[in-house]
Amino acid sequence: MNLTEFFRNLDRRWIFLLMLLSILIPLLFGLRFPESPSPMVLNVRSAIEELPEGSDVLMAWDFDPASRGELSPMAAAFVRHCAYKKHKLYFLTLWATGGPLIQESIDILNREFPGYEYGRDYVNLGFRPGGEGVIKVVVGDLKKLFANDVDGTSLDELALTRNLKNIRQMDLIVNVSAGYPGTKEWVLYAATPYDLEIVGGTTGVSAPSLYPYIPGQLTGLLAAIKAAAEYEQAVIDLYPALMENDTAQEGLRRMGPQLLAHMLVILLIVAGNVIYFWERRKGVAS
Repeated sequence: MNLTEFFRNLDRRWIFLLMLLSILIPLLFGLRFPESPSPMVLNVRSAIEELPEGSDVLMAWDFDPASRGELSPMAAAFVRHCAYKKHKLYFLTLWATGGPLIQESIDILNREFPGYEYGRDYVNLGFRPGGEGVIKVVVGDLKKLFANDVDGTSLDELALTRNLKNIRQMDLIVNVSAGYPGTKEWVLYAATPYDLEIVGGTTGVSAPSLYPYIPGQLTGLLAAIKAAAEYEQAVIDLYPALMENDTAQEGLRRMGPQLLAHMLVILLIVAGNVIYFWERRKGVAS
């Protein structure tokens, strides 16, 4: 049996096994590959890094557990970056499923930044229904919809929010979004009409619809796990201590299986085409 016959008759289960190994081996051995942050990712980093220490940042987490694999690493990187800059963080979500994902970010603050105090340095405003209608209200009067935090404490009782009127007081909006309502709505109903700076992170499938807003209305955008890994690397470049924190490199860790799996797919496509044209050439010659 020659090589072309071998590949033509290869049981597809061997291909499935190769795909499994290409994903499993990087996960088991923690294989990571260098990431070079793109200009877009560096723009996102600069938007946070160049703010004066202690700036007010709205963290709008508009996604759900289904998109957690792509978006949680970038949300975590946003939180760590802002915490290193000692920014004041205001968490909210327009998705009913976003509450636990906000809590994941707060857990990072509690675990890694013990100096951060609830009500003084960060607050969890929780979820409000209404989609972009919520945005249209909070740009004028935040406490009309968010009179209390997620635990029912009046915002007037918290030092961080006592004098907060609306989100036009924010120095930056950071939105992580899996769809509607999300980055597009924050751009259209908050950032653009009130000249607020905004950066975002979104799933790969949602990113193309947001590119037309860059850079005029949207400073920068992280698209899918690839950009999340680049952003993690960009933040590590500024704060090398994060190299010792494995949980701060989740996007980088997930890029290993993705890279090897993509390389395997490309190799199989090339091999299939080589075999096809080789057999076609033999058939013409004979």
